[in-house]
Amino acid sequence: MSASEPFVHLHLHTHYSQLDATIRIPQLMQQVRDLGMNSVAITDHGNLHGAFQFYKAAKKNGIHPIIGCEVYVAPGDHREKSKVPGRKVADHLVLLAENDEGYRNLVKLVSIGFTEGHYYHPRISKTLLAEHSSGLIGLSACLSGEIPRLIIARRQSEARQVAEEYREILGEGNFFLEIQNHGMIDEEVVRSGLADLSRLSGIPLIATNDCHIHHPEDLFAQRVAIGIGRGKTLEQLHRDFSYSEAFAVRSAEEMYRLFPEMPDACRRTAEIAARCRVEFKTDQYHLPIYRKTEGKSLEEFLRITSREGLEDRLRLEIPRRHPREDYFDRLDYELGIIEQMGFPGYFLVVWDFIHHAQTHDIPVGPGRGSAAGSVVSWALGITDIDPLEYDLLFERFLNPSRISMPDIDIDFCQRKRDQIIEYVREEYGEASVAQIATFNVLKAKSAVRDVGRVMDISLQDVDRIARLIPDDLGMTIEQALKESEELRSLYEGDDIVHQLVETAGRLEGLTRHTGVHAAGVVIAPEPLANLVPVFRSSTGDICTQYDKDDIEELGLLKMDFLGLRTLTVISDAVDSIHRSEDPELDLRKIPLDDPAVFELFATGDTDGVFQFESSGMKEALRNVQPKVFTDLAALNALYRPGPMDFIDDYAARKHGKKPIRYIFPELEDILGETYGIIVFQEQVMRIAQAIAGFSLAEADILRKAMGKKKKEIIDEQGAIFIKG
Repeated sequence: MSASEPFVHLHLHTHYSQLDATIRIPQLMQQVRDLGMNSVAITDHGNLHGAFQFYKAAKKNGIHPIIGCEVYVAPGDHREKSKVPGRKVADHLVLLAENDEGYRNLVKLVSIGFTEGHYYHPRISKTLLAEHSSGLIGLSACLSGEIPRLIIARRQSEARQVAEEYREILGEGNFFLEIQNHGMIDEEVVRSGLADLSRLSGIPLIATNDCHIHHPEDLFAQRVAIGIGRGKTLEQLHRDFSYSEAFAVRSAEEMYRLFPEMPDACRRTAEIAARCRVEFKTDQYHLPIYRKTEGKSLEEFLRITSREGLEDRLRLEIPRRHPREDYFDRLDYELGIIEQMGFPGYFLVVWDFIHHAQTHDIPVGPGRGSAAGSVVSWALGITDIDPLEYDLLFERFLNPSRISMPDIDIDFCQRKRDQIIEYVREEYGEASVAQIATFNVLKAKSAVRDVGRVMDISLQDVDRIARLIPDDLGMTIEQALKESEELRSLYEGDDIVHQLVETAGRLEGLTRHTGVHAAGVVIAPEPLANLVPVFRSSTGDICTQYDKDDIEELGLLKMDFLGLRTLTVISDAVDSIHRSEDPELDLRKIPLDDPAVFELFATGDTDGVFQFESSGMKEALRNVQPKVFTDLAALNALYRPGPMDFIDDYAARKHGKKPIRYIFPELEDILGETYGIIVFQEQVMRIAQAIAGFSLAEADILRKAMGKKKKEIIDEQGAIFIKG
């Protein structure tokens, strides 16, 4: 294979969990393509946080992804947490997944490293590796690997013993001696020692490059990034910063030039890359199994339980706009869709833990979001809102034309939320339930402040510069320089400000640190570490290493268990009323047309009322003067960036100060209650149905595209709408 051939594997660190690199995955894929290569590897230190996003980005760009990890190997048992004088806490070892079995084993190893072996680093042991070695390819790693360390210490015979031990663990042809050339003196010693070791042992050499930056000019930003991650200034980092411009992404030609006497090591890199073939499965679900069906099938048990629940709902003496048969017709329609899509077990799992909450004095919210459009959810007590009464559409929740996991957000009393999570762990297995990682990224202002701190610029000066960046959502450094004349003037006229702002621009968007999702909980049918990598948070909770979007895309059940203070307050208030005023008070029977309540809202006297207590919302209430429940629902929907521009228009139309006109007469039935303004997502769907002949399932695709601002889908659906 010649130096110009494109198949070259790069040893890459993206470091989703720490600021150890300034590599961005989308830019990396473009760079790899520009260099004429078609293969690249991810080998984060000790974690797999970025593996799935890396895989998706590579596939999208026609790049062959290699999934790996630079693991930490303990000198003895990975569970032993004590320092031995003269021994490292852990050595590095690169593991690449050759196939799907290898990926599963890598997931287990990385997960165990966090849950059992964490001591300074998430560590595994050689014994553990031997138990989960199938499908894995090992490389001896950088200067921090055990074999290079022994060579530097002139302990060549021990280095050979370790190399042969790894060959035995991983199998013949699955372990390689890794040579690198970043211009470091120790690397020369190691390359020579590894070449000798290869001749003596027969273990082949492989050439790699350790990439921590995209381009040589990113080196200063890389140094600052490490300063941010370690909480140090550039001066404090001076002695222990070991990276150089050589840690940039290199082309195939450059790699061959770096190893003129070892061309086989470069060719072997491509051979190994070709061997690594991992496919993430996104076309199957991993739903927890509901087992308490009393000998009936899931479908039969769900039908019986939901019909009984609907009967109970309809026994309440509450005025309703729809006859009884409409509810049962809708229930049967929904159950048919749920069965067709394979989700009866999902609904029973959700019903199970909500039923547990309701029978164990754990306050549960009435439901929100698209799940409120389901009669099945209402009948099971998952939600408390009558979908027919408020014209809520089931297709917005579950759509057979758009197969995706149902999404039910559930609010629990803040004080007792942990009791529900504990019940779920007991019921479905502690190893099968986890919380979810979040990645906190550097945004424009925070990047400026962090960079300024590392550069040791005074807080006053940094604050002045950061304040010049507009507060708009999604603001970038590049956009801020266009919009803020004062910032641009400082940037162009002051060298230090120029370096500060430019460096912040290179770092914005990088992951600053890993956190835990405030509400997300994953429930799996088997131990999660069999499916996705997990880690242990600072509070001791097990969490998935992938974020909520990746978890859902991989077919796992993600639930939002939000602890809501308002529910705690309401619960305490109801308990107090039951004791002192009205033992029979039932929140489900409270009328929604009480004039005294609307008077409170109209005067903005809404302190402590969930989502109505901000100063801006109080002003909107005084402007609109709500008199019916729909006004409150409309304000709740409108009071968010973008739609809030229509609040004044809504008020003017309501009070007759502005005429209400409908482009089509059919719109009056749909938009009449909101004075001709599209406020609710259901209205978008109804309009598509009435004006353009969409089915409700088709209308939901348009609604979702609009909500997610997916222009290509909006354009496509817009053409269909106009034609209809």
